[in-house]
Amino acid sequence: MTRDGDIPTIFNPRRSRAPSVLVTDEGVANGPFSHTDSVSSQQEGVTQSDQATPATPKGLRNRLKSCSSSLCSKNARKIYFGVWVTVCVTASWVGATHCVKYLFLRRQVDNDDLVLIPHKPGLNMTVLHEQYSASYNAPFFTTWFVTNWTMLFFPLYYICRLTSQHCKSASEIFSESIRDFREKGFTAARFLTRCSLFCLLWVATNYMYIRALCILLSTDVMALFATNVSSVYLLSWVILHEQFVGIRIMAVIMCDTGIALLAYMDGITGSPTLGGVVLAASAGAGSAVYKVLFKKVIGEATYGQVALFFSLIGMLNAALLWPLSLGLFLTGVESLHWEKLPWPALLAASVLSLIANLLGNFSVALTYDLFITLGLITSVPVSAALDVVLYGAHFEGMKLAGMILIAVGFFLVMFPDNWPDYITRLLRKSSRVFRGKKYHHVESQRETVILQARGSSAFTADSLTTSRRFSVYGAGGIGMERRVSTVGT
Repeated sequence: MTRDGDIPTIFNPRRSRAPSVLVTDEGVANGPFSHTDSVSSQQEGVTQSDQATPATPKGLRNRLKSCSSSLCSKNARKIYFGVWVTVCVTASWVGATHCVKYLFLRRQVDNDDLVLIPHKPGLNMTVLHEQYSASYNAPFFTTWFVTNWTMLFFPLYYICRLTSQHCKSASEIFSESIRDFREKGFTAARFLTRCSLFCLLWVATNYMYIRALCILLSTDVMALFATNVSSVYLLSWVILHEQFVGIRIMAVIMCDTGIALLAYMDGITGSPTLGGVVLAASAGAGSAVYKVLFKKVIGEATYGQVALFFSLIGMLNAALLWPLSLGLFLTGVESLHWEKLPWPALLAASVLSLIANLLGNFSVALTYDLFITLGLITSVPVSAALDVVLYGAHFEGMKLAGMILIAVGFFLVMFPDNWPDYITRLLRKSSRVFRGKKYHHVESQRETVILQARGSSAFTADSLTTSRRFSVYGAGGIGMERRVSTVGT
């Protein structure tokens, strides 16, 4: 039996009990490896008997039915939904990141605000210089504003439950979510304390991510944030005592090497790149700590628990952290002009971030977690294309090498725990293919009629010929591609 979170078609292949070879009703081999032997030379004499026994479409109908049932099975539907979820996660994640990056771009000052600055010291003349200023420089306010939108988690879940299950009352849906936490031993004070700690961790992680966007390109930040999958495994191995997998340790090393290459891609003297890389990598590590601690403290949570938890994080963020945002604005640490505030970009970033978080937490009901995680790495090439088009970015040298190492490490972490078994099985099957050791003796309907017409005297010679012609992986395999289809072992 396979677990619910596994993909039977990829990581848990089932051994098929169907015959290894299926032969259609055609009789003559096509292609360069077809043979002209004593059986095929007698085909003219049995043309009438072939026409008298036409092939029934029952086999084709059964094959089409089995194919349609496999394409519409539960696992197939989960894969279809998974592809759709990956595309949506990629689009929302890239859109939210680029909207936040747009907030911190330097914009040209209007003509009414042009400043006269001296061209050279000692000269009594001034010239007009085209000035660019950052009218918006408030990463903490952006974090606070975007996090407030997580309050909509439970209302959206509440509405979906009311519309999908008419027998459930409004109070019953809310009491279910509360009851689940109460059964785990959480009191009101203890639960709010845990929510406050997770709220601080959430805000700190998002602040480092948004602060890194003030320094680096969106693609660099997203690639560095994708290293959180390796940190999740490392922390899960230490804290949650998950199984040790050597190839995942290699993935951690490759991700760390990619981070180092990105850190030194512009040098270390007079360049803010190192600080931006540290912030983005720290954001990925903070995300990993959040996920592992949630698994350790909360454990297995229902959708109602997750929705209520995120809504409480948004409420605590709005109620407790607004004085800090106001203090940073009044002290001049963060600057923003309310009359020039880019509200469309800020609202778009908030909505897209909410969509990405909703998909990341609730899409497990439709598909496998693998497809949700893939959205983190597929967003990197999409973001790179946007950076090239919008900002003329170049990805080469150490930057490109670092991103490739991070991507390879990301996919290595996604390997299953027992991946050597599947590699061994694949190597064994491929060795049989190339050595031509897999032969199947199958008699077609036409050859049965021929043997009956010729009698038992020619049975031995014709059966040897048949065995040679129906070799799937031997010399006749290419020529019989249309007549023979392998099913599996």
